Amino acid sequence: MEEIKIIKSEYVTSAVSRATCPEELLPEIVFVGRSNVGKSSLINSLTNRKSLARTSGTPGKTQTINFFKVTLNDRREFYLVDLPGYGYAKTSKTNRRLWAKFIDEYLSSRRDIKFVCQLIDMRHPPQESDLKSFASLVEKNLPVLVIATKSDKIGKTQRQKHLDAIKNSLGVDADSILPYSSVKNEGRSDLLDVVINSLIK
Repeated sequence: MEEIKIIKSEYVTSAVSRATCPEELLPEIVFVGRSNVGKSSLINSLTNRKSLARTSGTPGKTQTINFFKVTLNDRREFYLVDLPGYGYAKTSKTNRRLWAKFIDEYLSSRRDIKFVCQLIDMRHPPQESDLKSFASLVEKNLPVLVIATKSDKIGKTQRQKHLDAIKNSLGVDADSILPYSSVKNEGRSDLLDVVINSLIK
């Protein structure tokens, strides 16, 4: 049986309201996390494209919901959806409220969200905004995969301690957390397996 892999990925649109989300209904894999947690880098790593999603050293740069269409070699298609980062203090309160409302509407209304990847910087315990985001996803009955990003920045001996901190803060099982390094592509094949399995359901 031929290995399933990504053969094409392309930027589709940036939505600023529910009405501007793509009309074509495809399964959606959603990425949420604090500003600068590495969502764009992870999307680039997963799709094997250097600049599909624009990365920035400036927190709060992504201010729209960005849709990327991905095609597998068995012709199945789906969206990777990059949500604006949360927890960025220098953004105005008005903007933060608007983003929060828009994100909430999107997560509550899209019919084909397969699961949500909640990204947490592996170097630090989950912050209050991470806990609130995770609780909100659970409340909406959305399946959540916790991705511990920047795993290459932590020595192997320290890793388990950091993963345990995330596990205990969120109250999830250890197998619900996937360590990921966009620099080394660690975790890429595991995440791709989860994505492909979700499309079967």
